[in-house]
Amino acid sequence: MAFETALTGLNAASSNLDVIGNNIANTATAGFKESRISFGDIYAVNNLGITQNAIGQGVRVTDVSQQFVQGDLTFTDNNLDMAVSGRGFFRLNDNGGIIYSRAGEFGVDRNGFMVNASNQRLTGFQGDATGNITGVLGDLQVSTANQQPLATTTIDLGANIDASEPIPPAFVVTPSGPDPSTYNHATSATIYDSLGAEHVATLYFRKDAANQWQTFSFVDGVQIDGPDVITFNTDGSLNQINGAAVTTLTAPAFNPGGGAANITLTLDYADLTQYGAPFGVSSLSQNGFPTGRLSDIDVDITGVIFARYTNGQSLALGQVVLANFANVQGLRPLGNTAWAETFTSGAPLVGPPSSADLGFIQSGALEQSNVDLTAELVGLITAQRSYQANAQVISTADDITQTIINIR
Repeated sequence: MAFETALTGLNAASSNLDVIGNNIANTATAGFKESRISFGDIYAVNNLGITQNAIGQGVRVTDVSQQFVQGDLTFTDNNLDMAVSGRGFFRLNDNGGIIYSRAGEFGVDRNGFMVNASNQRLTGFQGDATGNITGVLGDLQVSTANQQPLATTTIDLGANIDASEPIPPAFVVTPSGPDPSTYNHATSATIYDSLGAEHVATLYFRKDAANQWQTFSFVDGVQIDGPDVITFNTDGSLNQINGAAVTTLTAPAFNPGGGAANITLTLDYADLTQYGAPFGVSSLSQNGFPTGRLSDIDVDITGVIFARYTNGQSLALGQVVLANFANVQGLRPLGNTAWAETFTSGAPLVGPPSSADLGFIQSGALEQSNVDLTAELVGLITAQRSYQANAQVISTADDITQTIINIR
C-alpha cells in the first residue's frame, strides 16, 4: 500500500512541476495566463461509505485551471499593438473558425487585414465609406488607397470690418486685379476642386454707406460674384444680405478649369461684425480637402481604428470588438495564447470596448504574461521537496519489505 500511495504522490509532484515549468517558460509570452494545479486525496469507499479507520490511498490531480487575472501592460512603438485593460478577449478569425485571445500583437498583411503572427484576422464592426461604424461584424481591413478629394462648397468667415473706415471710390478691377484704393479690406482662403487641385478664393469688402458694405468674390483672380450688399445693425451685428435676413450668400457656379467639375460656393457670414475696431479675421475655414495618402493608423480606447492622411483628414475604418464569457474557466486552450468557446464557457457576449463589463483598449501596448516568477520559483522548491519526500517513502517501504523478506 505504501508503494502505491507514494507513487501517487510522485505523479502529483511531477504534474505540479510540469505546470510550474510551463508557467516559468511563458513568463515572456504576451497575453499568457498562468495555470494553477489542484489536488484531491484518495480514499477507498464501499456502499456504506468510508470506515472510521480507513487510511487514505494517496493523491490525484483534480484540476489544472488558467487564471485570467490582468497582466502588466508594456508600451511599444507599434500603434497596432493593443492591450485589453479589464475583462474581455480579442475576437479572431482563424480560417473561418472564431477563436479568442488576450495577445494583441497585430500588424497588417499584404491585403490590408489586421492579423497576428499566426495570420489570424482581428474582427470587429465594419466602417462605411464615410467613416460611420456599422453593426456588421467582419475582418478588420486597412485600405492603403489614396483618400478621394472633396470639393469645397462652403467658406465660413469670422471677422470684424472697421465701421470707422472711409468710403472709397467705386470698385475697379485692373488687369493685375482689384485696385487697392477701391476697397477697404480683403482676405483669402485656399479652396479645392473635385480633383483636389488648389485654388485661391479672395473676398473683398468695400464700404458703401454707413452700416452698409459691398462684397466681391474672386477665385484665382477671376471675379465669380459681386457686388453683394451686406448691412449691419447699429450695434454692429449682421442685419441683411442683399436685402434678406439671412447669414449666407451663395455665389453662382463657376468652372475652376483643369477638367474639374463646377464649384458652387456658399459664404457664411454669421460671425461677421462691424465694430469701430481695426479689421481682423478671427476664423476662416472651408470644407474641402485635396487627395490624401495614408500616413498613420491610431486606435482609441473604444477600439475605433482611425486612418490618418497627409491631407489632415482622418477616417474611421472600423471598431475592434471584445468578447466575454459567463465562465472563462470553461474556455478550451488552443495554444498560441488562444481559446475556444465551449458549452461550459457559455456563448460569447460581444460588444465594443468600454461597454458593459468589457475593458478598454490601450493602443501601442501589450499585456504581458501574468506569471509571478518569484511565486513560481518558491512553488518549484516546494514541488521538489514533495517529490523527494515521496521518493523517500518508497525507499523506506522498500527497507521494511526487505527486512520482512530477511526473516528466517
